[in-house]
Amino acid sequence: MIDKLEFFIAVAREQSFSRAAETCGVTQPTLSAAIKQLEDSLGVLLINRSSRFHGLTAEGERVLEWAKRIVSDARAMRQDVRTLKSGLVGHLRIAVIPTALTMVAALTTPFRAKHPSVRFSILSMTSLDILSALDNLEIDAGISYLDNEPLGNVRSLPLYVERYRLVTFADSPLAERESVSWAEVGRIPLCLLTPDMQNRRIINQLLNSTGTEVAPTLESNSVIALFAHVCTGRWASVMSEKLVETLGTIAPIRSVPILDPEVVHQIGLVVPHREPMAPLSTALYNEAKHLCAAQASIET
Repeated sequence: MIDKLEFFIAVAREQSFSRAAETCGVTQPTLSAAIKQLEDSLGVLLINRSSRFHGLTAEGERVLEWAKRIVSDARAMRQDVRTLKSGLVGHLRIAVIPTALTMVAALTTPFRAKHPSVRFSILSMTSLDILSALDNLEIDAGISYLDNEPLGNVRSLPLYVERYRLVTFADSPLAERESVSWAEVGRIPLCLLTPDMQNRRIINQLLNSTGTEVAPTLESNSVIALFAHVCTGRWASVMSEKLVETLGTIAPIRSVPILDPEVVHQIGLVVPHREPMAPLSTALYNEAKHLCAAQASIET
């Protein structure tokens, strides 16, 4: 039954029998037969279809919520049993917004020192995709904004606050300033993250509040691509303080705090809101608490 529910979740997520079969590692006839068996056992039609997927029925939508809960519990149970037998093992999948990617090592490195049998996948995603992937059981945890847009049904833990800096070349007019305003930033050509990124939506709101129409000269979903362009001496960008600190600003790159107003947003860990938590998620959550405590002690 669990396998059939996994297949059903995959079809609902991919909205395609062929893509779902590929992600599940089975043939399409095998997957279709499993879905039909699930429908027969429940006595309802779950998917509107002819030869293709045409959405879930009302019953299918309800079953999908139960399926996610049951599959999540089954996975957590398997993890728990393996942990009792062999210690913490498995595959921890973490999705991270681009501006926070450089801080993940501060979390995963001490985690691995304590649990060397755990392997990691670190994925770059938008904040909305992180929430969707958590809901669809595609990832175990995310690192995203906590305070700017609705999070939904997740458990969250603040890690740090995101502040903003103008990153530019030494010969630019604002490079030697101690700080700049958002209005001043809005008057220079910028390269920014793409509009699907929450960081970009935050910057748009701040620049729009100064009467600036945001029209970047370059957009990318990669902060590394933005930084590389700034390093040519012909571009400027707005980046998070922590990202700039990690990448470094070797001369002739300049990093100038953006104030007037100074804006901060909370970045943190998000995990599925369930009890009990899966062992891998529990261990990661605890490691995040240790990281926060260590940071607090340094600041005081």
